Amino acid sequence: MKQSSAANLRSIDFVVPGDITTPTGGYIYDREIVAGLTERGWRVAVHSLDASFPSPTPAALRAARATFASLADGRVVVIDGLALPGLDRLLADEATRLTLVALVHHPVALETGLDPIQAERYGALERSALGYAQRVITTSQWTARTLAAEGVPIAHLRVVEPGVDRRKTRGSSDPKNATIPGAPPDLLNLLCVGTLTPRKGHSVLLEALNEIRDRHWHLTCAGSLLRDAPTVAGIQHQIDRLSLRKRISLLGDLDRDALERQYARADVFVLPSYLEGYGMALAEAVAFGLPVVSTTAGAIPETVPAKAAILVAPGDSRALAKALGSLIDDPARRAALAANARAARASLPTWATAAAKFASALDGLGAKA
Repeated sequence: MKQSSAANLRSIDFVVPGDITTPTGGYIYDREIVAGLTERGWRVAVHSLDASFPSPTPAALRAARATFASLADGRVVVIDGLALPGLDRLLADEATRLTLVALVHHPVALETGLDPIQAERYGALERSALGYAQRVITTSQWTARTLAAEGVPIAHLRVVEPGVDRRKTRGSSDPKNATIPGAPPDLLNLLCVGTLTPRKGHSVLLEALNEIRDRHWHLTCAGSLLRDAPTVAGIQHQIDRLSLRKRISLLGDLDRDALERQYARADVFVLPSYLEGYGMALAEAVAFGLPVVSTTAGAIPETVPAKAAILVAPGDSRALAKALGSLIDDPARRAALAANARAARASLPTWATAAAKFASALDGLGAKA
């Protein structure tokens, strides 16, 4: 027997490739939305697919088919977009009995580092999979526009931006520079938060910092050192080649409290990404009242308030060096950007409002006739 539409809208399945507890932006978004819907009285069943998606192994694809086959007819199923390119044929079979919702952080085909053939293949598979979704939820207006240009019907699109904790403030019980023994009193603490992958632009950041090595700065990088071994090895080699080992700390993944302490200790936040479908770390930096130096890639100009940031073209290490140098050399400008970030904090969405918008984005969906 098919479930009622009302029952379906309060009970959904959430399909995620890999481990939903992974501490990266997309997974954090998924967790917060699941938690927020649960707090609002929804019943959310989370299903984990193999981490090999979006290029699933044969065994992973068989397991995914079994997962979808176990779902009752008429269920509303939210699928994290990272899995879409590997699910197009499966979704073609399941779309006749399930209500499919795609959650797209940014198009998989635009991931930095893909060779042209792989990117084209991902793009075709992703577009095919999206064609079976009755609703497509994106995390930014930029991603929604990008998908619309790729043929996703505007009527299917909804935007639900990530949230932040507006209660976050600058300052910490830890004294400034406490973690850097012998640091000069005018040392500027730079913070970069992001998994070490090609898309985050760490290599560009290192080249930029090498150009301003005469200034007093220390860079702290928080983000996984395990997900992309070749990139991490390249960054480690670059640090040694530039003789910057004593001035850069690669901390790896941090738990929430430890990461918030790093935001509180920082003077400037920097993230030279080649693409962001929203940029949750950037919004967190604004919530902490930090001046931001980043790029004009993807949704970044829409995520970061213009008066709180300096944005440069992605991949331009000289422009990045100039932007960072200007904030190191001009405390007044740095203070003005920080003040503007604090002023913008109140306009940032919270996770509660994000969950409410996500629930609204599912309106009109339910059991099939």
